[in-house]
Amino acid sequence: MTATSSNAAARAENTNDDSASESAVEGTGRWSELFAGRYLAGVLILAGGVALYAMNLYFTAALMPSIVEDIGGDRYYAWVATGFLMAAVIASMLVSRVLAAAGAAAAYLLGFLVFAAGAAINALSPTMEALVAGRVVQGFGGGLLAGLGYAVIRTALPSHLWGRAAGLVSAMWGVGTLVGPALGGVFAELGAWRWAYALLLAVALVLAVLTRKALPRNAQPAGEHSPVPVAPLVLLTLAASAFSLSSTVSPGGPTAVALGVGALLLGAFVLVEAKGSVSVLPRLTYTRGTSLKWIYLTVAALCAGVMTENFIPLFGQKLGGLSPLVAGLLGAALSVGWVVAQVFSVDLAATAARRAIRIAPLMLTGGLIAYGLLQTDNAAAAVVIVWAGALFIAGLGIGLAFPHLSVAAMSSTDDQAEGAKAAAALNTTQLIAYAVTSAIAGTLIRLGDASLVDSARLMTFGIAVLTALGTATALFATRRPRGER
Repeated sequence: MTATSSNAAARAENTNDDSASESAVEGTGRWSELFAGRYLAGVLILAGGVALYAMNLYFTAALMPSIVEDIGGDRYYAWVATGFLMAAVIASMLVSRVLAAAGAAAAYLLGFLVFAAGAAINALSPTMEALVAGRVVQGFGGGLLAGLGYAVIRTALPSHLWGRAAGLVSAMWGVGTLVGPALGGVFAELGAWRWAYALLLAVALVLAVLTRKALPRNAQPAGEHSPVPVAPLVLLTLAASAFSLSSTVSPGGPTAVALGVGALLLGAFVLVEAKGSVSVLPRLTYTRGTSLKWIYLTVAALCAGVMTENFIPLFGQKLGGLSPLVAGLLGAALSVGWVVAQVFSVDLAATAARRAIRIAPLMLTGGLIAYGLLQTDNAAAAVVIVWAGALFIAGLGIGLAFPHLSVAAMSSTDDQAEGAKAAAALNTTQLIAYAVTSAIAGTLIRLGDASLVDSARLMTFGIAVLTALGTATALFATRRPRGER
């Protein structure tokens, strides 16, 4: 998703430079050449790496009810997603450094092998704690693969195929959104969740073998790389861990303490980010007078809503009596709305784009509230259909805004290099929001333990509070510069 919005930003930037745009058009190759024998293996690696990462979260969400039924550990439900996402955040900070040190082939080989190791641990996990550990390993490998998908296009393909390749890699996010829940649901339906991870292991190993033959082995020029922001990353990881811990301790005081510690650590992360010499987000984020911080907060609010998808298959099976396959597809309803709206939203003019960004949090919040209000035991088929409709509308809100947020990030500065960093950091913001919200959602579900309907409503309404904050940040993010009418 983020990749698609980055492409929209790139296109917007090109329209400001007619000669560059004309050159790009003249140099665009054909799809037949991209998939020709000479480049096919490399293209499969680039697209396959992103697809593995994109589908994995939804894939596992569809499997989770079956996994819990088999090995228990329901109190660690949210940790499965949080561990994966936090590892991906850390890995995303290391992509350029791994490329510079080892080259494209070795970097991809590392990503696929680490991902495969995580999948193997998952397939063999006797307990939920072991599964969480496997997901952390998988997340690190997946985070590398997702970041490498764009970074390696320049070295693996000729310049006239870059546009086609970037479009293909972007499409893998949509493929993952649609295929992940369906494939996970099929394995859950068959009672073969371990074989689901065995399949991921096999695919990762096949792509690893292709890597050695298809990609350049020379290291990229070292260039200038800023130090890894260790302190902010440690604080962020501890904050997500504290939020996740709140779902495993006794309700009441211990839960409140864990949530309070998580909030304090999150505040410390922001403080260290703003004051430190090295940060996760661009320094421009913390500069007074820029809109970038509001853009990132709007992205975070929108992405918070996506985390309902981790738990919707569970509620679909338990409250709606759905099969694992149908429950998995219900979990993808929000992302389907996201994809559909994004396709039509990318061509909006500047004024309409501002309005779309402002409307987006309202649509998302409204859809989530409707879904939460409709939660009931033994839901009829008609109610389940309305659930899907509410989630689809929520997703439409995200898709309306997302293509324009990277454009807004790029436009927050006149410096091209800083603008590129600002747009690229949207992916990091997205992962951070996923990780923190997933951890909080697990706690909200635990608070409603006595009733699954209460758990569903607490989780949905709690996330809706976070998305509602986006209505305010969107206004600040889309303020017109002084002097502009």
